[in-house]
Amino acid sequence: MEEHMRFAWAMIFCIAIAPVYADYYSNTVTPSSKVEKVTHLRFFLHDILGGENPGAVVIARANLTKKDDSVLPFGSLVAIDDPLRVGPEPTSKIIGNAQGLYLSSSQDPSKFTIVLYADFAFTSGKFNGSSFSVFSRNPVTEADREVAIVGGRGKFRMARGFAKIKTSYFNATTGDAILEYKVTLYHY
Repeated sequence: MEEHMRFAWAMIFCIAIAPVYADYYSNTVTPSSKVEKVTHLRFFLHDILGGENPGAVVIARANLTKKDDSVLPFGSLVAIDDPLRVGPEPTSKIIGNAQGLYLSSSQDPSKFTIVLYADFAFTSGKFNGSSFSVFSRNPVTEADREVAIVGGRGKFRMARGFAKIKTSYFNATTGDAILEYKVTLYHY
C-alpha cells in the first residue's frame, strides 16, 4: 500500500511541475492597419462534361433504386477543372480556372441543386496567382442565384463575399453549361 501511495504522490508531483505551454495559444495580436478592400469581378465559367477534353468528370454516382435519367442524378459527385473566361464564347480569353468538386444534392430532378466546393484561381492579369474559395449550395434551376465565398489567397487573402450566378448556356442532354459569375469580394 505504501508503494502505491509513493507512486501516486510521484505522479501528482510530476503533473504539478509540468511546464504550461498555453501561452502559444493565448497570444493576442493586434490586427494590422490594412484597410479592407472591395473587388468586383465578372467572368464566365465553362463547365463542359463531354468531348475530348472535359473540364468536369463524374467520379462517383449513387446506386439508385428508382429510375433517374438525368445527366447528374442525386448523389453524383463531379470533379472540375473548368476554365474561367472573359466571355461566354468558347474562344474567349482564359483568365483562370475553377478546381474542386460539386455534388448533385437534390432528390427532385426538377429542382436540380448542387453543393459546390471550388477554388477560383486567376492565372493572368492583376490578380494572377490569387484565388477565392466557394463552398455553398447552388440551386442550378433558379435563374439568378447566389453562392458564398468563404476564403482566399494572394490578393484575396481572407476573402469573404458572394457570387451572383446566371446561366448563360445549358445543354440538358450533355450537362454542359456556361455560367456568368458576378463576384463581390471583401478582402485585405
